[in-house]
Amino acid sequence: MAAAAGSDVLVVRLPSPSAEDPLHHDKKKLLEARKLSCTFQVPISSSPVEACKLLDRMIHAARVAHMDELELYFAGDDDYGPFSARNELESLNLLLKTINTLLGAANDGAKGVLQLLVDEIVVRLRSVGLTDKPQMALQTQNHETEDSLLKWGEQHGVKSKLQIAFFEGAGRGMLASEDIGVGDIALEIPESLIISEELLCQSDMFLALKDVNSITTETMLLLWSMRERHNPSSKFKMFFETLPSNFNTGLSFGIDALAALEGTLLFDELMQARQHLRQQYDELFPMLSTKFPEIFKQDIFSWDNFLWACELWYSNSMMVALSSGKLTTCLIPVAGLMNHSVTPHILNYGRVDQATKSLKFPLSRPCEVGAQCFLSYGKHPGSHLITFYGFLPREDNPYDVIPLDLDTSVHEEDETAQSVSTSVTTHMVRGTWLCRSQGPPTYGLPPPLLSHLRAALNCEHSESTPEADIKENDRMVLETLISIFTPMLEGLGEPDDYNRESASWDVVLALDYKELQRRIITSIVTSCGSGLAMLDF
Repeated sequence: MAAAAGSDVLVVRLPSPSAEDPLHHDKKKLLEARKLSCTFQVPISSSPVEACKLLDRMIHAARVAHMDELELYFAGDDDYGPFSARNELESLNLLLKTINTLLGAANDGAKGVLQLLVDEIVVRLRSVGLTDKPQMALQTQNHETEDSLLKWGEQHGVKSKLQIAFFEGAGRGMLASEDIGVGDIALEIPESLIISEELLCQSDMFLALKDVNSITTETMLLLWSMRERHNPSSKFKMFFETLPSNFNTGLSFGIDALAALEGTLLFDELMQARQHLRQQYDELFPMLSTKFPEIFKQDIFSWDNFLWACELWYSNSMMVALSSGKLTTCLIPVAGLMNHSVTPHILNYGRVDQATKSLKFPLSRPCEVGAQCFLSYGKHPGSHLITFYGFLPREDNPYDVIPLDLDTSVHEEDETAQSVSTSVTTHMVRGTWLCRSQGPPTYGLPPPLLSHLRAALNCEHSESTPEADIKENDRMVLETLISIFTPMLEGLGEPDDYNRESASWDVVLALDYKELQRRIITSIVTSCGSGLAMLDF
């Protein structure tokens, strides 16, 4: 919210962290430690330099308000952000909305400084993602099939400022067909085209299955998709015809790719996921084909088709609040063509507009004509994206963390330091290149992890601890971390000498993931070694 106070000063009020936010205590504590407020006085006579300094403080406060648990965990005391692209986009969009509201009601004297703030926020929004490696569109690829899907959608009410293209290493995606600004709607899908459980409830399959115990709505949608894919009179015939015959996710990894992953957490995740799906299928078939032979024909409801439907829903579904108010997992024709990015253009898109009965995809940062328009699939690590989507992001992913199974029974609460006091049950690390402070007291490592180890090793610091003791204590902590991570690095083995040019897609993806794990762990060991070297001076 924004309000004016007097003729010479404007008051900009940002929402304080909600008391209902499970991270409320930590965010409030962080704001106080950094002497930040959610209320700012802006003199209308501010020069551009003065206005930008005020804007920096507003952004710092907004970043704290939008921090998630992982960002709180890794943020050091002297780290003011940006913490992630998601956090930055949320923060800047909040400020843009707040100041635009004030600008709309401002007098002529106040409009100058407010417009200056708006222009600067837009500049900063444009800078998000500028360092990403661009993916070049392959204009020579034939995408008549995909274009026909877009035309089919437009005939059924889809509105789009995007067009379909193919991208090296990413397959299908969508380009901006014109310049699209912050807040503009890149894509609008009528609710009538959304595939959800409301469609399922109208089918004979639902009537047959609703009394069968242990079959969830999600499983029913899988089964509905398997049959609808082969239904020549389906309303969604065009949608199903343009879907790939293979989704190439981690669930389809072959033996060579799994072998390349041995020794990683992803190997265990994939094996468990595949086992779960196979068990689920065996519980359904041939039981359903025997009980309802006309609905569940054996040639359609095979294991391969079941896996295809699972990969379809894992890789293309979105959580949407329908106009009925129900939050449910849905398939969104056309929208599913957009690719994910750690620095997306479209961040918030999960609610059907009650007035237009359509799902809108507004931009959180600008997208120029001819650029690929990215969607956020969520805050996922690479292991999840490989398993359910079949890719690794090209950019540094702040959610690529390695969890540590440490004894957390040690009492770690310290009233003088920031603590994440919510649902963190384990400690974690990520690439230390993401940390802006490589020296003491954190050495590029997460503060809560260091606090835990200092408590566990009985070498905690206080204001009265002599400098020599602090150095010795830090030496113990860093040596402990090296003793934890060196065996993990050795367990990954030497970099594989596969010829990636001739290797299959799944082997290449497995090797890319393993190399990412090696890079993260190497950065931890290197940071600890550098820290020990600092202690020797």
